[in-house]
This record gives sequence, C-alpha cells and structure tokens, in this order.
Amino acid sequence: MPNYTLNVNGKQVSVTADADTPLLWVLRDELNLVGTKFGCGIAQCGACTVHIDGVATRSCQMQVAILDDTKITTIEGLSKDGKHPVQVAWKEIDVPQCGYCQAGQIMTAAAFLEENKNPSENEIREAMHGNICRCASYNRIEKAVKVASEKLS
Repeated sequence: MPNYTLNVNGKQVSVTADADTPLLWVLRDELNLVGTKFGCGIAQCGACTVHIDGVATRSCQMQVAILDDTKITTIEGLSKDGKHPVQVAWKEIDVPQCGYCQAGQIMTAAAFLEENKNPSENEIREAMHGNICRCASYNRIEKAVKVASEKLS
C-alpha cells in the first residue's frame, strides 16, 4: 500500500492507505479524528464535511491519493479551544439535538462565512441546504449562522 503525507489541522501526517481510500476513513481510522462523521457515503448529507484548502468538501468521496499539497481542516482543527465564532454561536443557540450532523454543519457554515461575512437569511439557507439534519434543527442552525456572522463582523 502507498504512503501519503497529508497536512491535517496544520500538521504533516503520514498515512498508509490504498489510493482510492476516502479521506473520511483515513481521518477516522488512521488518524483517530472521529469528529468527522459517516452519514451516507455518497456526498449527499454533509456529515463528513471538512475543509480542503478552505473549501467545504465532502470527505467521503475525496480519494486520499489526490490530496497532496492540500490543507485539510477537520472539526478538531477548526479552533484549538472551541472558540471559533461558529462554534461559539452553536453553543449560544443550543443548536444540536442528537449532534451527529453538527460537525459537518459547523464546517459548512465556517467555510461559507469566510466567503460571506454578512449573509442574508436566504443566503444562509442556500449555503446550508446541502447538510441534512435528521433532527430537523434547521431553524436553530440558520440562527446560529447569523449569530456567528455578527461575531465575525
């Protein structure tokens, strides 16, 4: 099996995996970064969202072999102390119910707010629509994204 050097959460890590192994499984099984969740396996639900070079990306469909020279950020690397404005807003609004999808939701919101620091309600809804919450916490998610945008202003 080939060996790959990845930049994950600001650290160079070496992993051994088949070239077509999804990043999700490298993160969870090889690096023990289990905040990124498996939801559907077909990049439709958003539970596995991470940042690749700052872009919210579904890790279940990203092959490890194509990730050289990229910067990968997981929920564990979004902030060292949980003080990223999106994480703070999530706590203030008390968004999660079961919490399973929340890492993916937070990673999507953080990438979106890097691009649009003062979004409208419709822009927030559009940005977050691809992340499925089985508990239907969508109203709280949208409110938390708005609160986070205010913290970033």
